[in-house]
Amino acid sequence: MNLKFPLFVLLLISTLSNAQQTMIVNGSKPFSATQNYTFICEKYAYTGEVGVQIAKTDKGGILKLTIATANDKARIAGGVYVDLANADVIACTDKNVKESADGKTTSYYYFTPAEMNKLKNTDIKGIRFIITGNSNTFGNQTGYFTAVNKMSYFSTAFDQSKKTFNTAKEISIL
Repeated sequence: MNLKFPLFVLLLISTLSNAQQTMIVNGSKPFSATQNYTFICEKYAYTGEVGVQIAKTDKGGILKLTIATANDKARIAGGVYVDLANADVIACTDKNVKESADGKTTSYYYFTPAEMNKLKNTDIKGIRFIITGNSNTFGNQTGYFTAVNKMSYFSTAFDQSKKTFNTAKEISIL
């Protein structure tokens, strides 16, 4: 009895820590997905952060970009470029799959199976995107932005820890 209870607790904790994230696109079935990464976008003055998540589908994959906006007219629109660490670039076209709620806008972009294989082998370095909307006084910032794969804004030169997310490792597990 004394040995069974700690073993059960250990098994329960290990199961919960390996729980898979999911992504739902416009009411579809849930897709297995990576964690929601927070990439740094220094030029975007409103928050400086972009939510990035990648899911695996039967026909390839999905890239989800989420950013906080000052008004509901701002959207991530147009093509998106995913820059990889090996200097390769994946171009994603806008299929006009978007959501907007709670002061955030989300856009979805689709990957082919060949592009998902590239993502499994190489980490994402950055994502280039466009925010469109009304550019009135005290409105949302619009223009071209790059979200960089960095865990935090600042670090010291003496910090030898990895400062980027292991996107390739998580995508290959999907």
